[in-house]
Amino acid sequence: MKSDKVNFTNEQGQELAGKISLPVDQKPHNFVIFAHCFTCTKNLIAIRNLSNALTNHGFGVLRFDFTGLGESEGDFAETNFSGNIQDLIAAANYLKEKHTAPRLLIGHSLGGAAVLFAASKIESIKAVATIAAPSEPMHVKNLIQDSVEEISEKGQAQVSLGGRPFTIKKQFLDDLENNSLLDLVADLRKPLLILHSPQDRVVTINNAEELFKAAFHPKSFISLDQADHLLSKKEDSLYVGEVIASWASRYVEIPEVIELNTTDEVVASLAQEDNFLTRMKVGSHYMLADEPLNVGGNDFGPNPFELVTAGLSACTSMTLHMYAKHKEWDLQKVNVHISHSKEEVEEGTKQDVFTRHIEIQGELDKKQRKRLIEIANKCPVHKTLTQGSKVITLEKECL
Repeated sequence: MKSDKVNFTNEQGQELAGKISLPVDQKPHNFVIFAHCFTCTKNLIAIRNLSNALTNHGFGVLRFDFTGLGESEGDFAETNFSGNIQDLIAAANYLKEKHTAPRLLIGHSLGGAAVLFAASKIESIKAVATIAAPSEPMHVKNLIQDSVEEISEKGQAQVSLGGRPFTIKKQFLDDLENNSLLDLVADLRKPLLILHSPQDRVVTINNAEELFKAAFHPKSFISLDQADHLLSKKEDSLYVGEVIASWASRYVEIPEVIELNTTDEVVASLAQEDNFLTRMKVGSHYMLADEPLNVGGNDFGPNPFELVTAGLSACTSMTLHMYAKHKEWDLQKVNVHISHSKEEVEEGTKQDVFTRHIEIQGELDKKQRKRLIEIANKCPVHKTLTQGSKVITLEKECL
């Protein structure tokens, strides 16, 4: 997944830093805004994994740093919970202006509380998902319990969160106390998915229970068994992304994909508006091809010669494994590295050259290794490329 950096301004005119991730064909069917946890940033590994899962299902994802965090402008000490909500509205306005209005909000921990408040203020939102969210924003007070008295007496205190120092002012706590989440959830009237781990020690599972009870249907709950609060395990964050993508498909409009059909083995389709981006059906598999940036493409997929080279590489590795299996040799692994170039054989005439380097792993003697290198030259694609082929071109009626 490729992510592009973006910037937009909040209500105070401060520049917020974000990243937009798009599916491979760069054409998301819906946009998602992701709100990170208290004092986290958009670059948390779990957020990247979750975004990958969503883009694999055709969603576009905008994740950004709240004011005063990460790469965004502003002083964190001067922010409050209401400011986070306004930042989410600014993000939605940015998407509406530059792409399309977001349809889904996802929030983690305090970000989950923020998206619930923002959902009622962003007209385009069709569904909301929360991950390890507190049932009341004031839950943050538990994270800084040792400093609450100092904040009340002096108006502010420096606290350590996640190993980093932050200044928390009394106005931040006052703002949290003035926002009742359970009352809002009861009036939200939008599909809600609550994901929470029973083992979460930062925001306990009873918070999910309170949110679920307060919400109206349609509402769903997924137990993230054995996951920690930050979804530190890759499999947990990917799972969350997969679940949200599947759940959200019931509540957002996903245009019907026009499938490529052919009676042949392969079909490639390129529309005028797609530049060089070519959609392909290869057997029962779907792929994309493109040209690199230096020749006018967008590099959203391999170029045609890379596809040919890939075919030679795959065929080589398969042929060697088939031969070794037949001989009952201990061939553990094969890595086939191939580069394509053109060499001038005579003036004005060039020849395609595929340079192949083969790594062979296993308990094999020199004679066996030499034989495997010889067998590489007998793979079917190798023969097709070296012996020459015949291409018959005919016009086909449009299906």
